[in-house]
Parts: sequence; C-alpha cells; structure tokens
Amino acid sequence: MTTIAASSAKHRIDTLDIVRGIAVMGILVMNIAAFAMPYPAYANPAAYGGDSGANLASWVFNFILFDGKMRGLFSILFGASTLLVIERATDAGRSAARTHYARMIVLLGFGLVHFYFIWWGDVLVLYALCGMLLYLFRNRSPRALTRWAIALLSLSIISFAATGLTATLADRPGLPAATAQGFAETRTVLSSEFGAGSPKVDSELRLYRSDYASIVDSRLSGRRWEPFQSLLGFGLETVGLMLLGMALFRSGFLTGDRTIAHYRTWAIRAALIAIPPLAFLAWWQISANFDAVRVFVAFLALSVPFDVLLAVGWAAAIIWWVKVGPMPTLKARVAAAGRMAFTNYLATSIIMSSIFYGYGLGLFGAVSRAGLWPFVLGMWGLILLWSKPWLDRFNYGPLEWLWRSLARGQVQPMRKA
Repeated sequence: MTTIAASSAKHRIDTLDIVRGIAVMGILVMNIAAFAMPYPAYANPAAYGGDSGANLASWVFNFILFDGKMRGLFSILFGASTLLVIERATDAGRSAARTHYARMIVLLGFGLVHFYFIWWGDVLVLYALCGMLLYLFRNRSPRALTRWAIALLSLSIISFAATGLTATLADRPGLPAATAQGFAETRTVLSSEFGAGSPKVDSELRLYRSDYASIVDSRLSGRRWEPFQSLLGFGLETVGLMLLGMALFRSGFLTGDRTIAHYRTWAIRAALIAIPPLAFLAWWQISANFDAVRVFVAFLALSVPFDVLLAVGWAAAIIWWVKVGPMPTLKARVAAAGRMAFTNYLATSIIMSSIFYGYGLGLFGAVSRAGLWPFVLGMWGLILLWSKPWLDRFNYGPLEWLWRSLARGQVQPMRKA
C-alpha cells in the first residue's frame, strides 16, 4: 500500500511539473515583445515591431494561442502549487500558516529585486500579494473555489470593460463638461499605454538602449510603487485564476487523476469554443487599425473568458500528452524545467534583458516581431538543456533552494546523496 501511494504521489508531481515546464517556456512567447520592444508593442503591433506580413501573422498567432493563456496557466499552477505546499505542511505537522506566509514574504522580496534590478515585467510581487489571500480559501471545496474564481474574474472583466466604455464615449455629444473631460482623460491614458502613437515608444527606446544605472534609476525613482500598484489592476483576475488552480488541483484535474478521454474532450472542446471568438477579436482589432481603446478592451476584457478556457484547454492537452504521448526523454526534460520554473523564469529575465538592453548586446527595438522567435526557441533549448542535468545532481534549482532555505529559516540540503 505504501509503495502504491508513493507511486501515485510521484505521478501527481510529475504531471504538475510537466504542465509547469511548458507554462514557464510558453510565457516567454508573450513576454519576448516586452523584453525587446517598447511597452505599447506588447499588445499593439502597430505601436512597434511591424503590423503586416509575417509580423502581423506572428501577433495573430500569439494573440489567439498564447497571450493571456500562458499567463493564465502560470497563475492557475501557482494556485495549485500553493495548495500543495499548504497540504504538505499540514501532513508533516508543520504550521501551514507559517509555511505559507513565509514563502509569500520571501517571494515578495525576490519580486522586488527582479522588478527594480532586472526587468520591469515582474509578476512575482503580484503573485506574492495575491498569494497571501489564498490561505483563506485552503479548506474550500472545488465547487466553492470555482464559484469564487468566476466571481472575481467577472468583476475584473467588468472593470476593464467599463474603462474601455468610458473612453469610447469621450466624444459623445451632450455629455456634461466634467464627464466628457474625465472620459477624454481616460482615452488619453489608454492611447499612451496601448496606442500606435504612444510617446512611450521614443522614451523607452532611449532608456533601454542606455546603461544599467540609468535603467535601474528610472525604476527606483519614477516607478517605485508600480509593483504594488499592479494589485489594483490585476489583483481580481490573478486571485481568480489562482483559486481556479486550487479547484483544479483539489478535483484531481491538474494531477492527472481523470481519464484520458476526459482530458482529450476538454482539450478539444476548449479549442473549438475559444479559438473562433479569439480569431474574431484579432480581426476586430485589425479592422480598426489597432485603435488603442479596441486593443485595450479586446486584450483585458473581451478575450479573458476565452483566455481562461483555453488555458485550461492547454493544461488538458498537456496532461493528455503526458498520459498517452510518446517522447519520454522530452517529458523528463520538461518536468525538470517545471521543477526549476522559478529559476528558469528569473534566468530568462536575466538573459533576455542582457541581450536586448543597452548594457548587454543592445538589440532593444532592433528586431521585428517575427524575428523574435529564434530568441524564444533558443531560450527554450537552454531551459531543456540545463534543467535535468542540474536536478540529476541537486535536489532543487538554485533559486528554489534559496527560496526554500529563506522561507524555512535554515539551509536546505542541496546536493543529492
């Protein structure tokens, strides 16, 4: 009985690790534009990087299959992993609350270092802040967790849609002067963040082609509170996704406990339901020449239900492959990448910022959107190449070891016996 239980637990961890490994590699597909180009280009190809031919095709491909989906999958897995850690601490007789909050506090520290000194696109601070709320839901049933997730995601969608609506109504005649001014200011902000003519393009080209000290100073002085402000914009969505991950973990979905047919059905249905409206939203933005408000509404409101569904579909497809697919050697390497997801996430930031920023190779703004794919594939190769050999010798990835040691207040055994 003990052997069977141990084997089952090992299978559960391997399944989670493989899904996490693909997620940490897949998230680079959406983040690469933020490493290599000014911020408005992240969602709007007309802002920078090319919006025709292969560049447009690359944006459409990413918008339909990766943008929002890998971020969603990453958040879902964070929720699942958090619940796993809480349950393990409880089973081991340790204080689950202390274990959980120590991990989140240390993660918050890592995130602040990441944001200020490596890359502005950090999610670790947001995850740590949102993760602190997850402990309150640790004993909820999968159904209750799912209901909370749907409620929070719905509130986030409504909030972003309302912002887009106010910007759309800015030029409507008959509005009171103060209301019209407020709506116009909202549209100006959205144009600055997402528009093709955003002033951020030139300013960021100058900044990120400069030296390391100037880049860090810009974050420490002008963007000091930005990591915490992300909670206001994306907190509802992120907590909702994490709660969904807890539900999927507790129900056995993410641990591979369902039948092969179940995962196959989920993967196919998610794709059939989500891809057509996402393709329509891509066309909707193209047809408006990537108007800033349309980009904002499509990216942060209208696409979200389908992004979440397709993120679950991605998880189902990966687990389906784990259960029946070939390539055991590749699976082992992807699982190792997932076990070292924290290290690989931060290593990706260090390598990519060194390639594109002025203190490295200085390629910021010099590569088209389609031309970024070799950098993505190259980073994937590095992750798959180094993760498994490292874990063949050590118990943890280097940053996983540091995170665990700091959270537990004692040095953890690193080298395998």
